[in-house]
Amino acid sequence: QVQLVESGGGLVQAGDSLRLSCAASGRTFSSSTMAWFRRASGQEHVFVAGTNWSGSSTYYADSVKGRFTISRDDAKNMVYLQMNSLKPEDTAIYYCAASGLGIVDTQVGNYRYWGQGTVVTVSS
Repeated sequence: QVQLVESGGGLVQAGDSLRLSCAASGRTFSSSTMAWFRRASGQEHVFVAGTNWSGSSTYYADSVKGRFTISRDDAKNMVYLQMNSLKPEDTAIYYCAASGLGIVDTQVGNYRYWGQGTVVTVSS
């Protein structure tokens, strides 16, 4: 069992940066693949970034590659999403998710645990 709580969202202007945090609890966190998804208004969840259990492998959606960075700190049971050069199209609710799979996967259905989400709004 893994519990996830996101924080760090807010209202920013285009070009600004934000760092989202995901606090995890549960014995299996350190062995979990972790990912960030986002859901824009009226749309479905979309994969943003993911990291495997060791942090040695990361994967990004093309839309955020070069701007966003995912990282994890297992000593603190935290996962982060550093978002730079934000664009209005990055506006969404951002969710942290955990999977028992050994590799990063982009499919929503393969993530068993989800946080409640944090809202990011980027104004032009």
